[in-house]
Amino acid sequence: MIRIEFLRYACNRQTQRYEPKRPDIDRPIIDRINALSEQHPRYGYRRIAALLRREGYQINIKRIHRLWKNEGLQKSTSKSWRKSTGSSENACNLNPTQHPNDVWSYDFLFDQTSNGSTLKILVVIDEFTRRCLSLKVERKLNHQDVITELERLFRIFGNPKRIRSDNGSEFTAQNVQSYFKKYNLEPLHIAPGSPWQNGYVESFNNKFRDELLNRELFYTLKEAKHLIEQYRLEYNTVRPHSSLNYLTPSEFTHQYNENNPILSLNLV
Repeated sequence: MIRIEFLRYACNRQTQRYEPKRPDIDRPIIDRINALSEQHPRYGYRRIAALLRREGYQINIKRIHRLWKNEGLQKSTSKSWRKSTGSSENACNLNPTQHPNDVWSYDFLFDQTSNGSTLKILVVIDEFTRRCLSLKVERKLNHQDVITELERLFRIFGNPKRIRSDNGSEFTAQNVQSYFKKYNLEPLHIAPGSPWQNGYVESFNNKFRDELLNRELFYTLKEAKHLIEQYRLEYNTVRPHSSLNYLTPSEFTHQYNENNPILSLNLV
């Protein structure tokens, strides 16, 4: 009697579990799903289920989906192959800017107005001073619009030596490359699928989206242009920049020009 009472209090019933010993009836199906998935990486679970039924398996689609998820399977993403024009050697950390107007970076961002219409924004910055030189906003922008905006910026700030970008069609178009040769500009195309190699403009894009695009609802294109231009001016003249010892880009540019009058620049 004493031994029974000891066992009853020593092992709480809630700590005990019964694990039924059943054969793994799903294993043959799982092995076949894995084999078909490896053979057809672009097939989803529905198409795999169709192949299994074709092979004679009488199995419910929900069961296929459960086994598919348990195995951690997923349809591989498609890749669009095209000739690469970029190189890792053009990354901002391997081919850095040396002074103002040495390297500009440009990129595209997308947003939309309240009715769902697209806003395409061309971002241009000076990597050394961190100044945002342009935030051109339109419904559509192509390579000719890029050339037109660059010509406008060249008249205001002068010509840079190099321009860094990704491999977007607007930046690699033949007309853009011919325009660069005309002005002796060196294009720095980063390696495809490596946005971190264009880190300065990507950093700006993140701040721009976090501080304005994700906080404002634009009702019209005109309103978007006004608010985005206001942000550009505030970014250059009001917002302290941590990498510039909390000076604004305009203050840093002015300070640099005073110490290096030969490389003086126009201010925004």
